[in-house]
Amino acid sequence: MGPLEGIKVLDLTSMVSGPVAAMILGDQGADVMKIEPLYGEQLRHLGEKHNDISATFYSCNRNKRSLALDLKTTKGQEVLWLLIEKADVLLQNFRPGAIERMGFGEDKVRQRNSGIIFVSISGFGEDGPYAHKRVYDPIIQG
Repeated sequence: MGPLEGIKVLDLTSMVSGPVAAMILGDQGADVMKIEPLYGEQLRHLGEKHNDISATFYSCNRNKRSLALDLKTTKGQEVLWLLIEKADVLLQNFRPGAIERMGFGEDKVRQRNSGIIFVSISGFGEDGPYAHKRVYDPIIQG
């Protein structure tokens, strides 16, 4: 229960910034579905594990359901489109241009769901000399 109860969120993020943002939405009552690759999101594999999952993954992904999809396959893409059509919010933190190359850019998503809130998280912004570089917490803190 919470102020966002009934809001459907698709979390296509990894590492910390996006998962924590989606987690906060879940804390407020949103129904968050984390979409992960078949091998699991990166945080599942970093650090000491408990029940084969890292503590960091647990701390950044509470209040979520998870679905593993291979978005390089037609079937995986079809499933994601079905979820997008029913979602209120989509969060992604791929490097700039990656979501478009995957076929799920904002313009295409809005053709299927014009009311969706499309959130892009980027450490260095959408353009500029560092836009396509990976960004992790130590770099941000520096």
